[in-house]
Amino acid sequence: MTHSEHILLVEDDRGLRELLQEELEAEGYRVSACADAETGLQLLRSQTPDLLVSDLRLPGADGLSLLPALRQCSTPPAVLIITAFGSVQQAVKALQAGADDFLTKPLEMDHFLLTVSRLLENRRLRNEVQHYRSLLAVEQFNGIIGQSPAMQQLFHQIRQIASADGPVLVQGESGTGKELVARALHDQSSRRDGPYMVVNCGGIPSELMESEFFGHAAGAFTGARHQRAGLFQQADGGTLLLDELGEMPLALQAKLLRVLQDGKLRPVGSDHEIQVDVRIIGATNRNLTEAVAEGGFREDLFYRLETFALQVPPLRARGEDIQRLAEFFLTRFNARQQRRIKGFSDAALVALQRYAFPGNVRELQNAVERAATFCDTALIEVRHLPQRIIEQPTGQAAPVTEDTTTTPLPGNSDPDGLPSLETVQRNYIHQVLHATGGNKRRAADILGITRRTLYRWLE
Repeated sequence: MTHSEHILLVEDDRGLRELLQEELEAEGYRVSACADAETGLQLLRSQTPDLLVSDLRLPGADGLSLLPALRQCSTPPAVLIITAFGSVQQAVKALQAGADDFLTKPLEMDHFLLTVSRLLENRRLRNEVQHYRSLLAVEQFNGIIGQSPAMQQLFHQIRQIASADGPVLVQGESGTGKELVARALHDQSSRRDGPYMVVNCGGIPSELMESEFFGHAAGAFTGARHQRAGLFQQADGGTLLLDELGEMPLALQAKLLRVLQDGKLRPVGSDHEIQVDVRIIGATNRNLTEAVAEGGFREDLFYRLETFALQVPPLRARGEDIQRLAEFFLTRFNARQQRRIKGFSDAALVALQRYAFPGNVRELQNAVERAATFCDTALIEVRHLPQRIIEQPTGQAAPVTEDTTTTPLPGNSDPDGLPSLETVQRNYIHQVLHATGGNKRRAADILGITRRTLYRWLE
């Protein structure tokens, strides 16, 4: 069994300290151990463990003196106090001071390990809830996550344009979140209580587009048995998003321009015009300037829409947001699939941040969900990511791999400066301990010695 949690053990009884450390390491925990509160405080200043296990009676100061230092930690560890002088009064004092649980000596080892596991699990759940709440409460603007300068500028523009009432053109690459921007414009505007309609201009057959947009009178064409209101009438008093606007036929563009100019439309087969009050937002990933030059988009419609234009930045221009977005998608995946993946390894984050993401935020979301699905460890590692991200496209950075480098042994090419066998042995032991995360049982197995021998060498 392996765990990633780190435990700080403060116990002045050397025999008990070594026994507890050995048992905890056998369970796969990383353990730092010391014999007094002063050394424990020094360790707490340089590292934040997941669990503090401390004897109540220690040389110089008791275990409760460690608790105030824990309040300085951004994510305080759980606390388990043990003592041979158990009493109800001491238990209450420890719990009031901030301890999570209290055990008396002599310890029953299975009960001790079960208590450790329970406290760590409670801490994990508490941190997950806090992390999820922070992602939901912070770093969002109408459901859009972004702290990068490019996104902060976009949020500022949305606030300004939302208060106006003219048509808006939202441009950006596929997957950047243009529909989220359109929704934010509606929610920030005075029309927020009115209808919000979305239509994909590329998903409607051209022969049905006019009826879909402007409605039709009864008998206007074969099969039109009843009068039908179009999208503009349904969105009256609210907002209509025309997604993939660049795919709209030229003939319909002319009628759209009429609606934008005077708010009037004529249903198919009707002799009467209808007045509507609709704010139009057009979204497209096409370069409409080029489309106008090529004759595929009306110039007058383009300039009418361009009065208020927003450019949604691609993900490669907002690298500071990649980690926030990845963590948000992972948190949402954990909640939906009831998983407990803690996050991303440093190498995996580097790989994500170096990738260009031609599919932008949508591609990142899909990559995180795929990685989380195949993740079999506490953290998402590079090997869990899609191959295209691991390898990186041509012209991007070299492939990223997990860091497996080790610290070189001291010495140089000068024979007189080569280290002694004792020095090599000592450094190699520390190198193996580092590689095993301080797990002495695994280190002894790798070294081919008993744990007793390993303890003797370390002393």
